[in-house]
Amino acid sequence: MTETRIPVLDVRNVRVGFRRRRRAPLFWALDDVSLTVHRGRTMGLVGESGSGKSTLARAVLGLVPVQSGTVELLHRDITHLKPTQRRALGRSLQAVFQDPNSSLNPSYTVGRSLAEPLRAQGVREGKEIDRRTTVMLEDVGLDPAAVGRFPRQFSGGQRQRISIARALMTSPEVVICDEAVSALDLSVQAQILNLLSDLQDEHGLSYLFISHDMSVVRHVCHDLTVLYRGQVMEAGPTSLVAREPAHPYTRSLLLAAPVADPTVQRRRRADAAEQADGSGPSASAGCPFAPRCPFAREQCWETRPSLRPLTDGRVVACHRYPEWQQEAGTDSSPVLMNTSGGP
Repeated sequence: MTETRIPVLDVRNVRVGFRRRRRAPLFWALDDVSLTVHRGRTMGLVGESGSGKSTLARAVLGLVPVQSGTVELLHRDITHLKPTQRRALGRSLQAVFQDPNSSLNPSYTVGRSLAEPLRAQGVREGKEIDRRTTVMLEDVGLDPAAVGRFPRQFSGGQRQRISIARALMTSPEVVICDEAVSALDLSVQAQILNLLSDLQDEHGLSYLFISHDMSVVRHVCHDLTVLYRGQVMEAGPTSLVAREPAHPYTRSLLLAAPVADPTVQRRRRADAAEQADGSGPSASAGCPFAPRCPFAREQCWETRPSLRPLTDGRVVACHRYPEWQQEAGTDSSPVLMNTSGGP
């Protein structure tokens, strides 16, 4: 029986450009990017720093202008909403950012910080705010007595739990997690990731999970979009993308993920080093990854590859798929050693 997937966030052919100088041409931070987040599922957006991940999050949240393309939330076009219209989206769309200190006012108690999203949506009844605050603190594993304390009295992991509770106060359907665990210790990361998974099951949440760490997104994401220099390189079910990457850039991200075996880790570092030098000439007319790709040929430099569908449900933007996989060989397989805990 085919699984029915209901889109709740649909980004279509979005372009976001910035000018580095007043009269300079537009630099496209996002160039024709599309992805869909389905109800109750997690869409991962992965790529190294500067790939455009956070710009996409800001475009969805209305924090940067979109030059072309559309963003739909629950089948409603929210691409160019006015500030008053966008404020009402807080009931359906919320975000959790990397640094909880940027989300929590240090002079506010936890109770006041959690009440803010509800008050912004017009909820004024004190008993309802108190009830919701108690429920959400319990849901994220904190004592409701924390309402009278200040953010500085909590650890980093606890502050991120408070930020998650704050994001869920309005019962949103979609939550954007922008590097939500990257600033935490590994043990705390695991706790927060498990918490996000539990909350998803309990509340039917849909996540757009943004990260630079392939091992993290592989653990928590059902679907995956790989972004490089503002362009989609590959997208599809996470299990397929991680097991057999269709794009050389995805392979390089997997090779960079740490594994427990030191011999395997050394071999991966050597393989990844071959692709690490991005100092070559720009391939603006062709594939943006061509200067770093050991499998690039003349066509890769001259023509930008379009996203094409594969028979297994993925899409890939690579002229040389699947030929490059045979050239890579089986010795440098990037599949991660830890296969437990995936969605």
